[in-house]
Amino acid sequence: MKITSLQDLKKIQKSIQETAARQAAERAAQLERERRLAAQKNLFMLAVGAVNPLPDQRKAELRKAQPEPVATQLQRDEQAVLVEAISDGFDASNLLDTDDALSYRRQGIGADVTRRLRKGEWSIQRQIDLHGLRSDAARDALSGFIRDAQKHGIRCVRVVHGKGLSSPGKTPVLKGKVRNWLVQKNEVLAFVQARPIDGGAGALVVLLKPG
Repeated sequence: MKITSLQDLKKIQKSIQETAARQAAERAAQLERERRLAAQKNLFMLAVGAVNPLPDQRKAELRKAQPEPVATQLQRDEQAVLVEAISDGFDASNLLDTDDALSYRRQGIGADVTRRLRKGEWSIQRQIDLHGLRSDAARDALSGFIRDAQKHGIRCVRVVHGKGLSSPGKTPVLKGKVRNWLVQKNEVLAFVQARPIDGGAGALVVLLKPG
């Protein structure tokens, strides 16, 4: 701009002053914005406190495998077999009722129980035939049979031991042993000689405890 008079000089000075004032105002406004942002940041930091980044371990949280269930009932059953082993040396003759059939009832069981067994009032639910087995095999078979029957809620069973007609001297070997074995079984409440229709002298009808 060409200055030709004092008036032109005054116009130039005024323009310079206005520009300087505008720039000063813009700087002041910028400083105010920066101050407010800094104040907001400080307020946030004061609110949340110090923050530390979590370490990145690159590991997944996996559930531990559950242990296999233990067959505790099976273990108890197997232990019971060992504890309740029956002996050939046990003599039950003094525990048997002194009748022709040599019946048996556990202490606390009334005489009416054996009387009802003789009459066939208890329905035979299962049976085992030991006839022809050697003594050891017959003992183990009887023990397992009684235990399994009682476990399944069977109350009345028949045990066939034979009359011993094929034994040396016609002596019934298993007949007496079966009685001795049954007396030793905790599951057995009573037994009587079977009725003729159920095997007579060659079998016993046995009453078991509830399962």
